[in-house]
Amino acid sequence: MHLTNSSPTITARDRHLLRHAALAVCCAGLFAALAALVQTGWGPLARFDRELTGDLHRYAADHTVWTASVQMFSDIGGTITMRSVLGAVALWLWLIGARTLAGWVTAQTLIGWGGQWVLKLSFGRHRPAFSDPVAHADGPSFPSGHGMASVITCAVLVGLLWPRARRAGRTTACTTAALTVLAIGASRVFLGVHWTTDVLAGWLAAGIVLGAVTVLVELARPGALARDFRRVDWRTRPRVQRVLVSSARPPRDTDPSEDPADDFPDAPSDDARAAAPEAPAAGPVADPVPDRPDGLLR
Repeated sequence: MHLTNSSPTITARDRHLLRHAALAVCCAGLFAALAALVQTGWGPLARFDRELTGDLHRYAADHTVWTASVQMFSDIGGTITMRSVLGAVALWLWLIGARTLAGWVTAQTLIGWGGQWVLKLSFGRHRPAFSDPVAHADGPSFPSGHGMASVITCAVLVGLLWPRARRAGRTTACTTAALTVLAIGASRVFLGVHWTTDVLAGWLAAGIVLGAVTVLVELARPGALARDFRRVDWRTRPRVQRVLVSSARPPRDTDPSEDPADDFPDAPSDDARAAAPEAPAAGPVADPVPDRPDGLLR
């Protein structure tokens, strides 16, 4: 009698879903805990908010040139700018045929915007008030819309770059995104239009949206995001490289679950992007992800 291993195999797609589900659940738990402390007026947290915001406001009032620069940066990194960037990205993805990926970006944008206002109106927290304010903002304070929009936008852009970037590119993208998010959040507290806990709540709410939307799209259209990432990688390569790599690439017969991509299971690996031999193609090569009936390259 032969014994076989009957334990279930966890595929790369399963790990991908679990990572994003864990992100959404963890951020939801932390957001709920923070919201409860804010709503009950927990003493240490309330004092931290008041003292830090008050100290930063006094500094802003005494350094008007620096404050004007921070205000300009905060305006440039505002919610309208972030959503415009995501809208342009979604349109480009739609035009090159990555329709599921375009829908994913659009859903992140719209659900993030709608969720922000549902939370703001639900909690109804007042913004910091000063007798000599250096900036003004309308609407409830909790969570920060700037903080939420900046995290969603930067995470989406890094996610689009991740599958085709090497280690140095990934490090640069993550560092730039983190500094941008931190700077935008700090600017809102410095200008006295948000409490520090508002910004933290905005970051956590963004994590909920990013994880939940990704899981829903993967469950609704299994593997579609990975196929669209391959399409994006193919469409953004130089034309000559497409032909050479296609002619030199051997047939793939490996299990998709063994794909080493970190975030998207079927995204191209670093080895797949290695330079191909410098030899002319034997003949016309069809686009592996054609979007024209005749399958010709554009």
